[in-house]
Amino acid sequence: MHPILSTLIKRIGLGVVSLFFVSLIIFSSIQLLPGDFVEAQLGQARTEETVAAFRKELGLDKPFYIRYVNWVGAAVQGDLGSTFSGRNASYANQPQQSTARTVTSLLKPRLYNTFFLAAMTAIIAVPLSLLLGITAALYRNTFYDRAVNASALTTISMPEFFVAYILIIFLASIYQFFPSLSNVTSSTPFLERVYLSILPALTLTLVTVAHMMRMTRAAIINLLSSPYIEMAELKGLSRSKVIMKHALPNAWAPISNIIAFNLAYLIVGVVVVEVVFVYPGVGQLMVDSVIKRDIPVVQGCALVFALTYILLNLLADVISIITNPRLLYPK
Repeated sequence: MHPILSTLIKRIGLGVVSLFFVSLIIFSSIQLLPGDFVEAQLGQARTEETVAAFRKELGLDKPFYIRYVNWVGAAVQGDLGSTFSGRNASYANQPQQSTARTVTSLLKPRLYNTFFLAAMTAIIAVPLSLLLGITAALYRNTFYDRAVNASALTTISMPEFFVAYILIIFLASIYQFFPSLSNVTSSTPFLERVYLSILPALTLTLVTVAHMMRMTRAAIINLLSSPYIEMAELKGLSRSKVIMKHALPNAWAPISNIIAFNLAYLIVGVVVVEVVFVYPGVGQLMVDSVIKRDIPVVQGCALVFALTYILLNLLADVISIITNPRLLYPK
């Protein structure tokens, strides 16, 4: 069997096992969230009978393992359940018509917004990080290399929300180049959506570029000490040609892994940035659902994050094999 196919099968199997344990952790952890949706929804006038009846309606009266099996079985079929928000007990003092929505329908537009922001950030961050990493390795130990590394370390040391607020102060408050809130909707035109998403995308770019740049620089510098690189230099090739034609092709494996990991971060690590800019993505939805104690939505968001991270890690493994001739061809 070809090494790519065998490795792909193994990674998919490990991904499925990992997703199973992650789903168990997600379901168990969310049950520990403080507060109770049923009691908050019924208010202080609740009675034990109405609480028990509402729990039965929501399926919260069943044992933990039965609820977990039902949730996983439905999730495998693409059904993440219905939201708790908008649901009222028909036996409460003032019954209202239920306005609950499915978690899937609630996630679709938010997931598109998150992917749009991640794609916009990747288009800026990946080429920029490769350029800075390659040039820093090319001009190693120069003032340019030290300045780029110092800027990268400074950016890495600052949390996302701090970078976001700094950008808001300078680019949205003092100079007013961009809006401080990213209020995009499904009907927002493409160019306007790009304009409204510039500040959160720039925040994520500053956070991720530093890490990708440093790893790119480290990967290339590590290869520059290889014998075949020394031979290329002894042949009289220029430093730039040695890096671009000999070092960079062999550095794609570690670089692609770093890029894939950072792309996974762009999907699952946007929660803080989305909250700061009130960007209607999955992260903002998850935070709002935690506040409302809407358990099915929180579980759905966490499961989407976990699945995305596992898939991008699988993609990183496949790319590392394809870019490494020693693993690409069987012995």
